[in-house]
Amino acid sequence: MKASPLHLAWCLAVCAGAQAQSNVTVYGLVDMNAGWTSDTLRVNSGGMNTSRLGFVGSEDLGGGTRALFQLEMGIAADTGVADNPLFKRQATVGLAGRWGTLLLGRAFTTVYDFVLPYDPMGYAPMYSWAPTGNASGASKYGMTLAFDNMIKYAGKVGNLSFGASYGAGEQAATGDGAKGAVAANYAAGPVSVVVTYERVKGNRSDVATVWHLGALVDTGRLKLQAAMRDYRLAPSAPGPDARARLYWGGANYLVTPRLTATGAVYYQDVLNVARGTDADPVMIVGRLRYALSKRTDLYLTAAHAKARHGQLVSLARDEVGSSSSQRSVLVGMQHRF
Repeated sequence: MKASPLHLAWCLAVCAGAQAQSNVTVYGLVDMNAGWTSDTLRVNSGGMNTSRLGFVGSEDLGGGTRALFQLEMGIAADTGVADNPLFKRQATVGLAGRWGTLLLGRAFTTVYDFVLPYDPMGYAPMYSWAPTGNASGASKYGMTLAFDNMIKYAGKVGNLSFGASYGAGEQAATGDGAKGAVAANYAAGPVSVVVTYERVKGNRSDVATVWHLGALVDTGRLKLQAAMRDYRLAPSAPGPDARARLYWGGANYLVTPRLTATGAVYYQDVLNVARGTDADPVMIVGRLRYALSKRTDLYLTAAHAKARHGQLVSLARDEVGSSSSQRSVLVGMQHRF
């Protein structure tokens, strides 16, 4: 009998409980919201974070070295549908020690990890364009979120954190599909800066290169973040490169110990397209987040996005735009376990 993804996840949870002495943890997050988007009432999964279920564990090997594993899948909580493939978010095994962390498998890229702290909305499925921008055209002009067949390293020396990841294309004749990413972050007191670089060779020998630069100031109660991305896709066929630059900035302010206010602006400058067809979308977002406990939050989010020249735009980065302007207000709840 073929097991369903959630049945398999339940079996893994039972096994994790049975092996608690091996330091295995079952964890997850459920994020649901309801609200209006362009005059349509919707119930959504993932307003602040993607709903997920995961298993993580470690074993002490002695000498300060640990063996690690992680399996994590995304869940559309509004329908109950799990990722297919099952552990699409992360499936890794590796080692960690004073020298850093080395992982093999499928995982978020080094660029994803290092840019995340510089996004005021924290890569919210609704609404952040930091992972992948939004022009709703031929390209999203974004970073690659995760690599298959990955070798990933992260380390730290003093105030400098650094990392690299390589996704093997596994096509010996052409080298197509090979992916690489490097990043460095320097933190001194309340100020941090980051620089990242990513290169992805497509299956048609298209080559995408992505740069990020970012800075943040964190005083404890107020966090200011700003960053930019330069994206270029050089096609194998004759023609102009697909190019765009994404700029964003915003702030998180701790109004009270339980209430956090967030504001952010994202702007994408689309380049190398015919005059009068550049979307150049902009999105303005505001959010209030109230902590009922350390694991449960309520939130209220409002956003407006607009594109030029009648081009399509979407508030949610994973949805195709349906108009040149969208507005949304939603109320949601998130629980971590």
